[in-house]
Amino acid sequence: MLKKKNKKNIEEVEAEEVQKDMEVDEDTATDDGNDFEEEGQLSVDVYQDKDNIYIKSTIAGVEPDDLDITFDNDMITIRGKRQQDKIARPEDYFYQECYWGSFSRSVILPVDVDENNIEATVRNGILTVILPKAKRRGINIKREDEE
Repeated sequence: MLKKKNKKNIEEVEAEEVQKDMEVDEDTATDDGNDFEEEGQLSVDVYQDKDNIYIKSTIAGVEPDDLDITFDNDMITIRGKRQQDKIARPEDYFYQECYWGSFSRSVILPVDVDENNIEATVRNGILTVILPKAKRRGINIKREDEE
């Protein structure tokens, strides 16, 4: 009796998860609202030295045309899509740990950067974005003595 109850609970939980997966999330819906694609989150390392902020990420398998990097105010966004050559049936997988499909990551930068000199390179499947820190300018404040 206890086994049956546990089995039923597991089946109910699985059914709820399937139902949740079937619900369309407005953030991932396409323009026509009929199809949707879940977007993965790109893993990044963000660090700094005296002059620059660096963002590094593994993007192996991403074609250059499928990669988009945008900068707006104090936030940089990296979007891309990793295409899978052949799609196997779910029941044919032993493990499926690689992420295929669209991904993105937005990073709010902790300091001002020189947006005109941002550089991005891809080498051996590693994306490196170099964001030069903005140079602070001294501000002269004119003072007048009141008499």
